[in-house]
Amino acid sequence: MKLTHQWLSILEGCILVALGLHILNSVGLLISGTAGIGMILLKLTSLSFGQLFFVLNLPFYILAWRALGKEFAFRTLAAVSILSLLSELFRHIVHLEVHPIAAAILGGMLVGFGLIILFRHNASLGGLNILAVYLERRFNIHASRTTLIADLCVLSVAVLVLDGWSLLYSLLAFLLLSSVVGRYHRPPKWAQNNETKHA
Repeated sequence: MKLTHQWLSILEGCILVALGLHILNSVGLLISGTAGIGMILLKLTSLSFGQLFFVLNLPFYILAWRALGKEFAFRTLAAVSILSLLSELFRHIVHLEVHPIAAAILGGMLVGFGLIILFRHNASLGGLNILAVYLERRFNIHASRTTLIADLCVLSVAVLVLDGWSLLYSLLAFLLLSSVVGRYHRPPKWAQNNETKHA
């Protein structure tokens, strides 16, 4: 039962992230980390986002295996594969017309909540997410800080491929993603206190 719950949660997290990324891709906006790098390369190559995301994550499985354990690495490989397949599927069956501001808000929040689900079930979407989890576990550096730094790096490169408004909307998506991960990555103190009282 526990195993079923875990994999259903990973699937649900991937669905949220895939939908968020699809919304952002539909209006040409970016998001952080490896996904953001994939979105930039999407504008420069003929490959699809799903293909780029899968290939970009390949080198990071070594870090996941050595630093975070083979179970984490396997769940991450599974999550990346699921997300890549869902991205390909959504590209063909989900067609959207969304204002860039709405896309930034919805996309950033959906990706953020999807990542939280994955983090809480000992999985990630590879790439810089692996680095964020590793730094938090090894050096107690909060995942939101690593995510924010990655956002700024991706945004700096994005200047080369996006116009001013798209950069601004992408920054909004970045900030919302970082805010969601920062607030929900660990249960807040008031929630922990309530859980203790009810226990």
